[in-house]
Amino acid sequence: MNSSLREHIANIRASLPPSVRLIAVSKLVPTELMRDAYAAGIRDFGESRVQEAASKQTELQDLPDITWHFIGNLQSNKAKKALELFDWIHSVDNLQIAQRLDTLAQQLGMSPLVCLQVKILPDPSKSGWMIPELLPDLEALNQCQNLKIQGLMTIPPRGLDHEAILKVFERTHQLAQEIASQNWSNITMQHLSMGMSGDYELAMQTGTTMVRLGTVLFGKRG
Repeated sequence: MNSSLREHIANIRASLPPSVRLIAVSKLVPTELMRDAYAAGIRDFGESRVQEAASKQTELQDLPDITWHFIGNLQSNKAKKALELFDWIHSVDNLQIAQRLDTLAQQLGMSPLVCLQVKILPDPSKSGWMIPELLPDLEALNQCQNLKIQGLMTIPPRGLDHEAILKVFERTHQLAQEIASQNWSNITMQHLSMGMSGDYELAMQTGTTMVRLGTVLFGKRG
């Protein structure tokens, strides 16, 4: 196996506190490198394309203790397949897709773990709720009894300096606390999915519980 990759991943894992879950973003990463990451202790893999994940899961079915995280933009026509393939869906980005997942989860007898994707700042390149859109939708989201809503996911806009990124993460953390304080019966705010290769150290300063790392683990892809 690739011993340098294994050592590299082990060093990054060692730099994270126990409270932070490392999700290896494996989009466009060949399964042999994913096996190296697995050998280095990675058990959480993040994919953003349903079809790519399906073929990888077939190739890696001898590694049954992998937890699969969907982190891409989820189209309604791929929702059923995503539920069948993934343990977590981080990118529930509007009420309609949440309700669609809830209906399908009931039909499939599943209780998927999900995060609500939020946009703290306007960003035409990203999907997700702006805060003034999310707050009125919480009541309807709370009715999605088959979803286990676990927290929030965010991606800062490109081109921000460190201070601005930090503010995005801080506001996301604050928003999660505000939602938690409303004591919804079916919405918990146990998790914050914040931080990618370029900013995960900032996310760790602001209470993230899950970082999504691709380039810093596997190098540039595609």
